[in-house]
Amino acid sequence: MTLFDYAIIGAGSAGCVLANRLTEDLETSVCLIEAGGASNSPLLHVPAGWAATFNHKKFDWCYKTEPEPELNGREIYWPRGKTLGGSSAINGMIYIRGVPMDFAAWEQAGAKGWSWEEVLPYFKKAEKQKTHHDEMHGVEGPLHVQDVRDRRSVHETFLNAMEERGIPRTKDFNGQLQEGCGYYQFTQNNGRRWSTASAYLGPAKQRRNLTIRTQLQVAKVLVEDRKAVGVLVAKGTAQETIRARHIILCSGAIGSPQILELSGIGDKERLQGLGIESVRHLPEVGENLQDHLLSKVVFGTTPENSINREVQGPRLISAAAKWFFNRSGPLTTGSAPVGAFWYTREGLEAPDIQIHFASGATLYNNEGKIRPLGQAAMTAVVNQSRPESRGSIHIHSADRNDSPTIQANYLSTELDRRTMVKGMQLLMQVFESPVLKEHVTGRLSPSADLNIEDEAAILEYVREDASTVYHPTSTCSIGKVVNEDLLVDGVENLSVVDASVMPYVVSGNTNAATIMLAEKNADFLKATITPGLKRR
Repeated sequence: MTLFDYAIIGAGSAGCVLANRLTEDLETSVCLIEAGGASNSPLLHVPAGWAATFNHKKFDWCYKTEPEPELNGREIYWPRGKTLGGSSAINGMIYIRGVPMDFAAWEQAGAKGWSWEEVLPYFKKAEKQKTHHDEMHGVEGPLHVQDVRDRRSVHETFLNAMEERGIPRTKDFNGQLQEGCGYYQFTQNNGRRWSTASAYLGPAKQRRNLTIRTQLQVAKVLVEDRKAVGVLVAKGTAQETIRARHIILCSGAIGSPQILELSGIGDKERLQGLGIESVRHLPEVGENLQDHLLSKVVFGTTPENSINREVQGPRLISAAAKWFFNRSGPLTTGSAPVGAFWYTREGLEAPDIQIHFASGATLYNNEGKIRPLGQAAMTAVVNQSRPESRGSIHIHSADRNDSPTIQANYLSTELDRRTMVKGMQLLMQVFESPVLKEHVTGRLSPSADLNIEDEAAILEYVREDASTVYHPTSTCSIGKVVNEDLLVDGVENLSVVDASVMPYVVSGNTNAATIMLAEKNADFLKATITPGLKRR
C-alpha cells in the first residue's frame, strides 16, 4: 500500500493551494481527495455561469439550514462547491481581503502569528494583480485578479448615487482603506473564471508526486493512539484506505467539522449518542459558526439599463458569442460589478456593512433556483460585515451520506438586527437619490408602500427576504479546535486548513482569506512538518 507524505481532504480553495505548494518539493508525495469530479463544463469557466451551478448536484452539495428562528422559520439554501476548485469554482468571484482589525481580532482569539502585517505577504504571494501595482498587491502569484470587464453607464450612475449619500469613491477596496464605493475586483483571467483549480491545481497536475483522486467521499480520518494515520474513503459501496503521514482537512466550514465528528473528534457525549467512539474530546468542533446575511432592494428600470434582457431568449446567443470570441459582454460578470463598504453608525474603526449592486435582478428561492426576472430591474443587497450571531454545524447520524445539521442563528443579537435595518435604510435612500430618478420606475422589493422610516416593518421584511452571502466560517476555530499552526488539538499528524479555522468571519467575501490561510500554512508545513516526514 502506498504511503503518502500528505493526504489532503477536499480540493477546494485551500486544498488546491496546498496541493500545489507542498508538491513544489518533488520528494514530497501528496494525495488530493475530492468528493466531486473534474469538469470542463462551461458553467465552471464562464463567469456568469455561477448562478446556473446552484442546486446543480454535479457541482453543488445543496445544503440547507434548519428553520431559522429569526427568519420566520425559513430554511436557507446554502450552496457549496463539489468539484475541483470547490466553492471557488461556483462563487461570485469577488476578491476582498478584509481589514486589519479582522486579523487583530483573530490574534486576540488565540491566532498568534495571524496579524495583518503577518498575513499581508501571503495575500500578495497568491495574487497576480492586473491593475493595482503598489505595496498592497502582488503581481507574480498564480491567482489572477482583474477589474470588471463589462462596465455599464448604470454602474457609474449608481456609484454617483452613493456619492450623493456621502459614500466617497475608492479605486481599490483592497488598498490602504476599505471604505468607499467603487468597482469590485474579480478572480478572473481575461474574462474567464480563475478558480483555485485553474490557478494552483492546473500547474501542479503533471507533477509525479501529486495524486488526484476524485469522486471519493471521506468516511472518516483513521486515528490510532491519538495519531492520524490515514483516510477511509468510499465510492459507492466500495471502501479503501489511503495512508499518509500527515492528514490535512480542507473540506470547509461544513465538511471539516462533519468529518472530524465522524472520526470521533468532537463532543464526547454527542458522538457517543450517535454510536461513534470518541478518540478526542473537543466540544468546540462544529460550534462558533458565522456567516454573512444579505437582504435586497430591487427597483424597476428601463430595458436599456438592465442586463436581464441580454441573458435570456435570443439575446443570450449574442452574449455567448461575445464571451467566446472576445471575452467581453454580460457573461464576464460575477455576482456584482460595483459596491461599497460603509458605516451604519459613528465611532467604528472600519465599515460595518457591505453593498453589492448589479444592473439586473433575479428570482431566487430556497430551492436554489436562480433565473432572470422577467422585467427590467436592478438590484442592490446589503450585509453586515462583522455579525455577532453564532451558530453550529453537527452531524446527526454516523452515516457519511447524511448532510449535517446547520443552524446559522442569523439575527440572534440586537446589534445584528439593528445593523441590517440601518443598512437597508441606507440602500433605499441611495435609490431615492436625484441622479437615479430618471433611471428607475419604482421599487419592487420591498414593496413600494413600505415606509423606509418604519424600522419594525423593515426588520420584518428582512426576516422574510434575507439569505446567505455564502460565507460560512469558524466551525473549527483557531484557539478552540486547532492551534495557531492549524494543528488539531490533541491529535497528532492532523491539520485543518480552510475557512472553518477563522476565529471570526472577515469583513468581506471570504475566498481571498481562505487562499491566504492555505498559502501561509503551506510555509509552516514545509518548514516544520515536511523535514520530519523525510527523516522517517
